[in-house]
Amino acid sequence: MRWLVLLGLVAFSECIVKIPLRRVKTMRKNPSGKNMMNNFLKEHAYRLSQISFRGLNLTHPLSNYIDMLYMGNITIGTPPQEFQVVFDTGSSDLWVPSSFCTILACATQARFRHLQSSTFRLTNRTFRITYGSGGLKGVVAHDTVRIGNLVSTDQPFGLTLKEYGFAHITFDGVLGLNYPNISYSGAIPIFDKLKNEGAISEPVFAFYLNGQSLSPNYVVMFGGVDHRYYKGELNWIPLTKAGDWIIRLDSISIKRKVIACSGDCEAVVDTGATYIGGPRTLVNKIQKLIGARRRGNKYTISCSKINTLPSVTFTINGINYPMPGPAYILKDNAGRCCTTFQENRVRLSTESWFLGNVFLRVYFSVFDRGNDRIGLAPAV
Repeated sequence: MRWLVLLGLVAFSECIVKIPLRRVKTMRKNPSGKNMMNNFLKEHAYRLSQISFRGLNLTHPLSNYIDMLYMGNITIGTPPQEFQVVFDTGSSDLWVPSSFCTILACATQARFRHLQSSTFRLTNRTFRITYGSGGLKGVVAHDTVRIGNLVSTDQPFGLTLKEYGFAHITFDGVLGLNYPNISYSGAIPIFDKLKNEGAISEPVFAFYLNGQSLSPNYVVMFGGVDHRYYKGELNWIPLTKAGDWIIRLDSISIKRKVIACSGDCEAVVDTGATYIGGPRTLVNKIQKLIGARRRGNKYTISCSKINTLPSVTFTINGINYPMPGPAYILKDNAGRCCTTFQENRVRLSTESWFLGNVFLRVYFSVFDRGNDRIGLAPAV
C-alpha cells in the first residue's frame, strides 16, 4: 500500500512544471552604471508607473533597482527563440523586444525575430506602457510560447518597437501572472489560456525565492505545489476581491506594538517588486524605529547592527509573519546596508502596502486562481 502512495506522489510531482529562476542585479555592469543608477532612482524609485494600453489607465509598482530580480527562461516562436523574463504577479501581459527596436535599451536584450518564426501572426493593435520618464511602445502579435514543457499556441504577446529609460536592464521582458481583467491588451494572459486548455493540472502557481536549502535555489512552479519548499502548513488568505492579487492586512508591528495598519488596509503581493512599500508617514516611522538614516534616496543602517535589529511583523488573516533584520536589509552596489522599506509616492484612498520579493524570500507563496486566494508558509 505504501508503494501506491509513493507512486501517487511521484505522479503528482510530475504534473508540476518547475522553472528555475536566477537572481540577478537589475542593472548590467557598465562604466557609467553608478551614475546611471542614481539618475534612474531619482526619476523612478518608489513611484507607481502610469500604464496606458488602448485607453486603459492602470498602475503598477516599479522595482527600486537596489536589490535583484528573479528571471526565468521562456521561448517564443517556431523554432523557439529564448528570452529571460520576470514572472510578475503585478501585471497580466507578456512582452519582449522586437527586432525592429534598434535603440540602446533593446540592443542589450534578446530581440524576437518574427521572420524566423513559421507560427508568427501580427495584429493591428498597438500598446504603450509608461514608467515615469521611461516606457515602451509596440504592437500585439501571436505566436507559440513555451514555459518549460507548457505550450501555448497562438498566444497574444507584446512586441516592443521602442523602449526608453531602460538601458542596461538585465531582463528581456515581462511575463504577467495577474488576472485577465487588468490585461492592457484585453487579450487572454498565458496562464489563463493554459488553464482553460487543461494544460495544467491545478489552477495554481507558486514561488520559492529563499535560495537556501533546495536546488534549484529559486523556482516558479505551475500546476501544483511541491511541499518540500516550505515548513509547516500553508496559511490561506482570501483576496479582497477576485481580479487582483490583493489581500487584507490586519496590522504591522514591532516588538508587539502596532506601528502601522491599525485599521483597514490592504497589500499587493507582487513578484515584480523587490521592496516593501507603504504610505510615506508610516514608512518613515518604521525607518525611525529601526534606526535607519536617510542618504539621498536610500535609508541605511550600520551593517554591524543587522543581527540586532527588531523583527517587523505583518499580521495577515490572524497569522503573524515576522521579517527579521537580515531579511529587510540589503547591501547596495556601494556596500552600504539599506532598508527595503520604501514609500509609495501616490496617495491612495486606503492604506496600501506592497509585499515584494523581500517578503517573498522569507515566505513561500502560492497563488490560487481556482479559489481566489494566496497561501503563505515559511520557506525552507
